[in-house]
Amino acid sequence: VSFIPGGLDCSISFVSHVLGKVCVHGRQKEILGVLMPHLTDLTKSHCIWQRICWRLVECVPDRWMEAVVLGFVQGAPGADVLSRLLGNLVVKNKKAQFVVTQKMLLLQYGHTTAVLQDLLGYLSLDSLRRPLLLRVLQELLETWSSSSAVKHSPVEQQLYISKAILICLSHMKEPEIESCRQELLTSMMEGVKCHLDSSLPQLRRLGMVVAESISLKINTEGPALKFEYEEDDETRELKSLLVQTPPFCVVPSLPDDDRSEKAAAALPLVPESNEKPHTAAPVMPDEELDAELDSDDDLAPYDMSEDKELKIKAPVYIRDCIEVLTGSRSEDVDKWEATVKALESLIRKNPAATREVSVELAKILLHLEEKTCTEGFVELRQRAQVAVLTTDPIPVAKYLTSQFYSLNYSLRQRMDILDVLVLAAQELSCPKFHGKTKHSGAQKPCIQLLTGSDSSKDWRGIVDERIKSKTRRFNMGQSHVELASHPNEFNSVAGHFFFPLIQHFDRPLTTFDLLGEDHVVLGRLVHTLAILMYLAVNTVAVTAMGKALLEFVWALRFHTDSYVRQGLLSCISSLLLSVPTERILADMTEELLETQSWLGDVMEKDPDGDCRRLALQNLLLMENLKKKLEAVPS
Repeated sequence: VSFIPGGLDCSISFVSHVLGKVCVHGRQKEILGVLMPHLTDLTKSHCIWQRICWRLVECVPDRWMEAVVLGFVQGAPGADVLSRLLGNLVVKNKKAQFVVTQKMLLLQYGHTTAVLQDLLGYLSLDSLRRPLLLRVLQELLETWSSSSAVKHSPVEQQLYISKAILICLSHMKEPEIESCRQELLTSMMEGVKCHLDSSLPQLRRLGMVVAESISLKINTEGPALKFEYEEDDETRELKSLLVQTPPFCVVPSLPDDDRSEKAAAALPLVPESNEKPHTAAPVMPDEELDAELDSDDDLAPYDMSEDKELKIKAPVYIRDCIEVLTGSRSEDVDKWEATVKALESLIRKNPAATREVSVELAKILLHLEEKTCTEGFVELRQRAQVAVLTTDPIPVAKYLTSQFYSLNYSLRQRMDILDVLVLAAQELSCPKFHGKTKHSGAQKPCIQLLTGSDSSKDWRGIVDERIKSKTRRFNMGQSHVELASHPNEFNSVAGHFFFPLIQHFDRPLTTFDLLGEDHVVLGRLVHTLAILMYLAVNTVAVTAMGKALLEFVWALRFHTDSYVRQGLLSCISSLLLSVPTERILADMTEELLETQSWLGDVMEKDPDGDCRRLALQNLLLMENLKKKLEAVPS
């Protein structure tokens, strides 16, 4: 550096070639971990070293530029340091511009939030680079608002793009936002619609958070968008990205005395004593004083400690419950609430009376709306529906499955039907324990109710538990306690639960289109069929159910919604676990070979991680079937 002011020419292209060669061979951390700290210190106050550093990266050949830029971005301790080291490289070099504005933001999604903040902060720190920041924001919003990208991109990439959008918004200035306000509004409206249409709660929440943030930026005077959702660590992190934190400044060290003096000067003045400061009592005018004396505050309250709340007696007959639930008189609200709370136990205690009016009662409960703010009303109604269905399974199941495809029902009511069918099937298929016998060493099968996308998580536990039960283990531990045998009540009614649901899925109605915009209900239907298939193990109809389910899966295997595809893969798992191996190999050999090829494609190409994992699990189950076939003597 001392020779440069003397007018001597210096070339660092050789060093640039060495740096590029080392980085392209995957040794960015080793060389830049040593080089960057020195360059960071030297470029703080020396403009010549800044020019040398800029020249160093500018002279890297294009074929190695990506590796060098990536190493600098990942290793820089902050956006200001990255700006000093790279300068306006993204403006001068097209390859570097493509890496920074396209590849690292739109084609990759594995970088940390800190790297995103440094990268976008680097674009915002110079007037020549700020147009690139605006262009990046527009391209990110275009991807975020694309329905095709939302359907076919992994959730992790959607989260990555959302973070980048919020960081860009935190760096935008008011004139820049004003210049593209209409474009931001259009992208926000299209993007929030695409995300709210998704059946994955995480994607819907991402759309809400980003839309709220964009609305907050473009509507500085009027009211901003506000959605209702549960906040978690992810949403809190996203909202924190919208607030730009000031850069950290290193303060030169001071002597101890000076430091204590400056700290004392910075603190606000606090009274030395611990006594609370006395405030002067306000002086009230005479008129206000007279009004206060005339108030009713001095009247003694009436003693109501001996009063007892009147308890409304619930009906004791099923037909009386029907009359109360269908009545319209407002004075019977308390009795209505008591009836809802007592209905489940009344149904289970009087099965004969329930069977006489089971379908009528199921219809009333399906259409029942909350009249009062009854605590746990939805759960109470659902438990009563399950009690009716388990008491009289065949006629009630026929009614509910027929109503699932009927007109004039809301999506919520259709999903309620699916939930009730699952819970009732689980109750009918599980063994009942009588008396006080404890089975400490035994585990009851457990299936949780479908709630949103959590069903895929429940299915992982179900499949894993079933695979463990089919795995042979040799140990000398304590033997398991045998469960008391009990007939499977689901055996004789499984077909009434299953086949009506699978019949009319491809027939759109005026207000209900499973293969169209109502894919959320389709996802719930697919998961419900998977659970019913799982619960039908050892039943007479299990083979016919398996063949019908395999045809159903094959018709929908290329569905664009990831939640639906997860349910289809769960159907394959339940089929492999429930249908006897002999029947699978005898009746479904060709179909399973085609399914195996499809599962291989899903495992390699599906953008959703859960789908890839479920496909791999199904392939392992098929491999076990193949080994079992080879082990059978001919």
